Amino acid sequence: MRHISDCLPFVPTLDSSPSQTKTRAPSPVWSGSTTKPVRFVPLSKKDASILYIKAEAFERQTRKPGMQDGDVGRNGLKILYAFLFYFLNFKTGRLDPSQKAIARQANISERSVTRGLAKLKAAGILNWLNRAGETRDEKGRYCQYQTTNAYAVLPSSQWKGFIEDKRQNPLPPHPTAWGATPPLPDLITQALAELTQGERATALSILEVDPGNHLARALARYGKAIDQQNRQ
Repeated sequence: MRHISDCLPFVPTLDSSPSQTKTRAPSPVWSGSTTKPVRFVPLSKKDASILYIKAEAFERQTRKPGMQDGDVGRNGLKILYAFLFYFLNFKTGRLDPSQKAIARQANISERSVTRGLAKLKAAGILNWLNRAGETRDEKGRYCQYQTTNAYAVLPSSQWKGFIEDKRQNPLPPHPTAWGATPPLPDLITQALAELTQGERATALSILEVDPGNHLARALARYGKAIDQQNRQ
């Protein structure tokens, strides 16, 4: 069985060799930005949920008494939640929202997004590639423009200082237990429970549910006979 850390990307990869990831252009774009196509890696919703639960545990582990934030931070958790459950395409792995979109979805300011992203990257939870687009200006000259980053949420094995808690990943139930419900108490026990709550009519109705339970139905008839005698 493959572990989740074996399935997740370190960063989104490019369709070209690493030596071609950097581009130089006369247009003002971030240093190291690439114009090459990015290849994302799919991530299932289940694995995304596991990663977020671990990130919450990481924040608890690293938040010191009297401090508001740990290594992940409140803004970091909000951004990560938005990434995993709003922006991530589970089928393709695509994850490239703008900072404005992140701020709107996470309900924080764009400055808070910048700080939150920095904390996530420093903690080893998140990495990204800066990207640029190619176009022509009004004179037909080649130029580039900055576009959104390509993000990847890293496996917990790469988080810096995170202590894995195996109890957060309990073994799944046996296949025969899927969808099984605990057995209900017998009718007489259920009826007694209702009587202790003062629900006499409900108790008598429960005793009549199973026509094959002769003792329960006899008790129901006896109880109704007493009720009728008391009303006379």
